[in-house]
Amino acid sequence: MSALTFTLKQATKQRVDMSPLVCQKLQGLDVDAIAAIELQSGKSRLRVDELFYITGKNPQEIIIAGSTNKLDFIGKELDGGSISIQGDAGAYLGMQMKSGTITVSGDAGLYAACEMKNGLLQIDGNSGDFLGGALPGNRQGMKGGTVLVKGDVGQRAGDHMRRGQILIEGNVGDYCGSRMVAGTIAVMGSTGRYVGYAMRRGTLLLWQPPQLSATFNDCGSHTLAFLPMLFASFKSLNSRFAESSVAFNRVQRFGGDMAETGRGEVLVKI
Repeated sequence: MSALTFTLKQATKQRVDMSPLVCQKLQGLDVDAIAAIELQSGKSRLRVDELFYITGKNPQEIIIAGSTNKLDFIGKELDGGSISIQGDAGAYLGMQMKSGTITVSGDAGLYAACEMKNGLLQIDGNSGDFLGGALPGNRQGMKGGTVLVKGDVGQRAGDHMRRGQILIEGNVGDYCGSRMVAGTIAVMGSTGRYVGYAMRRGTLLLWQPPQLSATFNDCGSHTLAFLPMLFASFKSLNSRFAESSVAFNRVQRFGGDMAETGRGEVLVKI
């Protein structure tokens, strides 16, 4: 059975809430029923077939073709199956995702993977601020799963992150790992200011020396046996993280943030 494909007819002027178009919500529906689903677009509600050409029948394999950054909430609460986005994605991509796979060939907007619980989210381009963070007013961000970004990421990546791993091949903005509770963030590129601001626990694994505040203590250089095992877990990913040449186990360790509990760590490749 061919993938259920939504091809955008033309670029939309208003933002569109794509949250109804996830695998578990479309299971058991025929094409006519899917076409009649209404999506919020600005102040209006539009039928799916007003915005998209619909082909294919398999709701466990969804393709969004010609996607733009006006399509928000793609893959919200996804619980199994896969969504492939050909183009850019808007804000709140993979929000509260429970399982399954989401891939984006372009860029993603704000709050991608916010409060994500499990699954794999891969962004081939760049991602906006608050990747894997918490919604405003909430204190628990990403709770599990894996996020892979092959480009750059904005500010506050992993804000309030509680569990899971975020892998960034490019650069990341200010406040990476801010208010982090647990989990792992790995960054191959450069990091902005205030790395690990107010982090309580968790690990930041960095390839480039960061600008750390005075509330982080230099704990010296260490050979850590868990790092080769961590890199081995990346072998299945379509990423530079899967290459054996990036693996290492010797790092400079910084403990902090001492303004909080001080049990977090920043590990910098030597």
